[in-house]
Amino acid sequence: MSLVGQLTRFVAVGVASAAVDYGVYQLLLLAVGMDPHVAKGISFILGTTTAYLLNKRFTFTEAGGGKGRFAGFVALYVTTFAINVGVNALALAFLPQMSLRTSVAWVIAQGCATVINFVMLRTVVFRAPRTAPGTETA
Repeated sequence: MSLVGQLTRFVAVGVASAAVDYGVYQLLLLAVGMDPHVAKGISFILGTTTAYLLNKRFTFTEAGGGKGRFAGFVALYVTTFAINVGVNALALAFLPQMSLRTSVAWVIAQGCATVINFVMLRTVVFRAPRTAPGTETA
């Protein structure tokens, strides 16, 4: 699949995954009264699980599976988990008090993690195997 095709599908999957992440985040904050950092951690994990399952199935379909690929995914998402929660905490620390403060922090954190995830998923985790020159099939 072309870069544009993958990016289009990645964005669509991202919207669905972000809806899960944001919905859970808001539910835990408003309905449960959970600490924002804990709520962000839980919502990120659920949104990430959604993203992995959908991206594996619809976005990066040419890529094979296997334990190595799953291990790469886990390593990437552990890293972006820390970045996402950390950026969310920094945004909450520096944003002024305002009505949509937690939502703005969520968007900033999500944006950072999304860029990192697409680049790493495409170039490392779900990279299609390369064929040697002259061995391509028609």
